[in-house]
Amino acid sequence: MSTSPRKRPAPDALVAGLVVVILVALVAAVFLTGAGRSLYPPEAVTEQGREVRGLYDIVFAIAIAIFLLVEGLIIWSVLRYRRRPTDTELPVQTHGNNLVEVIWTVIPTAIVLYMFVISWQTLNHVDAVSARPDIRIHAIAGQFQWQFEYLDQDGKKVATQLAPEYSVDTGLGGMAVPVGRSVQVTLDSPDVIHAFYVPRFLFKRDVVPGQTNTFEFTVDATEAGQVFRGQCAELCGTGHRRMLFSVIALSQADYDTWLSALVEKSNATPPPLPSGTVLNVTAEGIKFDTASLEVPADAPFAIAFTNKDPAGVTHDIDVRDSGGTVVENEDVIPGGTSTNYAMNPLPAGTYTFFCSIHSNMTGTLTVK
Repeated sequence: MSTSPRKRPAPDALVAGLVVVILVALVAAVFLTGAGRSLYPPEAVTEQGREVRGLYDIVFAIAIAIFLLVEGLIIWSVLRYRRRPTDTELPVQTHGNNLVEVIWTVIPTAIVLYMFVISWQTLNHVDAVSARPDIRIHAIAGQFQWQFEYLDQDGKKVATQLAPEYSVDTGLGGMAVPVGRSVQVTLDSPDVIHAFYVPRFLFKRDVVPGQTNTFEFTVDATEAGQVFRGQCAELCGTGHRRMLFSVIALSQADYDTWLSALVEKSNATPPPLPSGTVLNVTAEGIKFDTASLEVPADAPFAIAFTNKDPAGVTHDIDVRDSGGTVVENEDVIPGGTSTNYAMNPLPAGTYTFFCSIHSNMTGTLTVK
């Protein structure tokens, strides 16, 4: 019994071409409609960020090409070699093909080696630090607030900036840097692992206790006046969500003015203690040295506050009433410093004094 050779369907090439067109159209639709925006990083605003973005573009393009090739071949194979009603026996079986095996070994190896080389080059550029950068900043990440110390060229601290998120109303908060200048940041932590992360920088660097990490960046000159959000990107405890900061890009003239004001503020002496009741409170080991305070009603009073914890561990003393309303909101101070808080008169009642940075630091303020 003889059988005639199986006829291959004529439109196979057309089907393959149609599959590729459909896949390309789907990929294009994802990006044109904005649905693919989450697959892409934000626009870089630093010289180093553009290097990372360029690397991402190359890797992403290779990934799309491989996706189209693999998915196209899968769909084409399903359509081309599907079983038809007239098929009564297995097609010719092929075992081993040296040429195909060499191709699928050599091409992936070449792609991996290429990505290794360009990734190595980008990493070396992003990690490069200069001996004499234009600006030096020592960033200390402590539970649960960032602290930025501005240094001179000899590494001596000239000013300290605590870092809540930038406030448009006050113009305060965050780390200010001049555009177009090299900024070198050293990272330290007095407690647990944190991470410095600014999405628009396309960069994250861990802050490890007992180890100083250093990186450098240059914000594009066209970004003067912009504010970039940053955060701790390493779960560091119950107050992790509060470890936010901003990077404020300023022109050189605006930066000089900002730094001069910060230096003046950092060197200012604490306000004098008012007459009347003065309470002495010390914070050490992430706790207050007392759990109860007492003052007379309807009379001003003051708290002489000392923070004996190490640099990077910030505290303050705020007061809230029995309903949970904050009636005294005082400035945070860095570790190793002290200040005087002048409090307004309070009506008789029971209040809570607390540190706004550490939820476990609380006590009872009795006013009678």
